[in-house]
Amino acid sequence: MMSNEKETSVEGTIEEPQVEVEVTEEQVVAEEAPVLSHEELLLTLQDAQAKADEHWNQLLIARADLSNAQRRAERELANAHKYGVEKLAQELIPIKDSMELGLTVITEGEGQDKVREGMALTLQMFSGVLDKFGVKEVSPQGEKFNPEFHQAMSSQETADFEPNTVMTVFQKGYVLNDRLIRPAMVVVSKAAAAQGDSQNKIDETA
Repeated sequence: MMSNEKETSVEGTIEEPQVEVEVTEEQVVAEEAPVLSHEELLLTLQDAQAKADEHWNQLLIARADLSNAQRRAERELANAHKYGVEKLAQELIPIKDSMELGLTVITEGEGQDKVREGMALTLQMFSGVLDKFGVKEVSPQGEKFNPEFHQAMSSQETADFEPNTVMTVFQKGYVLNDRLIRPAMVVVSKAAAAQGDSQNKIDETA
């Protein structure tokens, strides 16, 4: 009987299951992280906002630099197309000078007229080619002196021109699409000394 009672007692024993609780890393970090005060949270937010503003400003600057570089490249490309024949024009212009000078020294006479006519025709064609490529001559006879396009070789007193006027053009200038490639060599007028002043100087010398 005792043996049966023990067996019944053993069989009637119920083992309680063990429940394992899993703890995630987020919970561990949350438990370990200190609780921030309102002031600390505000400072953290302000710091994040400042960094965001800094990155935004850097982005705007980078975009502006890129836009400027693009415009500069487009401008340089346009200038390359516009002024690409500048060196060629500088080489051709002296030839035109020589042809114009040759026309002025040819004397009239039998046989000379045809030479002059041929040179004049060649010069006309040559000038047309320069004009086609945007090369324009600067011949400022009688115009106001402009230091941007004229180079004064000398000045001369005269009553025939207003002061600072181009009296004589020694050599024509040229521009390529409004860019100066050679200034005009000129003589500039200046006001003539008063006759009374000249007489006084003569009297003082005497």
